[in-house]
Parts: sequence; C-alpha cells; structure tokens
Amino acid sequence: MKYLKTTPAKCKGVRACEKACARTINKSDDPAKSAIRVTAKDGVFEINVCNQCGACIDICPVKALSRNKQGVVMLDRKLCVGCLMCVGYCPTLSMRTHPDLREPFKCIACGACARACPEQALEIAEK
Repeated sequence: MKYLKTTPAKCKGVRACEKACARTINKSDDPAKSAIRVTAKDGVFEINVCNQCGACIDICPVKALSRNKQGVVMLDRKLCVGCLMCVGYCPTLSMRTHPDLREPFKCIACGACARACPEQALEIAEK
C-alpha cells in the first residue's frame, strides 16, 4: 500500500509541501486547501497527513470513498454529497474541508509535497 511517510525531525517548517499539495489537490495557492498540515508545537514541527488507514471508507453513506490499486483511499467527487461524515470520523484528523469547497479532500499519495520539500522530510513509501 502506497502512503506518504513523514520524518518530522527533518522538518524545518518551510511549508513548501502545503503549497505544492494545495496546487495539486485543489488547484489553489491557498495552503488551507492542502491535505498536509505542518504545525509547530514546543519548537518541534509536526506533520499531519492521511496514513491511508481506510476508516473513512465504511462511514461514507454514498460509497464515495474507496481504495485504488495502490491501496490509496480515493474520493470520487462525482458521488460525494458533501455530508462531511468522513471529516468528523477520521481518526487522524487528516480528512480536510474548506469553506470554499463542497467536497472534503485528503492525501492521495501523489508525491507533489515530497518533491517540494527541501529538507526531504516526506517520501512516498510502501506499507
């Protein structure tokens, strides 16, 4: 299964990953529309991103969430009704929403953020 592996100890808080993700996922330069979040806590950076656990799949009432061939949880925007149950149910708080967007969004393990990270704190890996 493909996922985004994080190494928070390498993170310097540049947040280039957030910008790259927002551009890729939501065609926006707004980091709030990124599926990855970098936050500082006690001088250490934390990286929150979907770990592809799949807990959201069964909670979706319209079956808009499923796994692709690589094991990545994907959202079918055509099926999604915007109920946001997946956002509230996500155990890692990594299913995202934004007031400008009808559908939620999450990491799709595309690697755009990893390629943008100057510190190599992110990489696409296999579980």
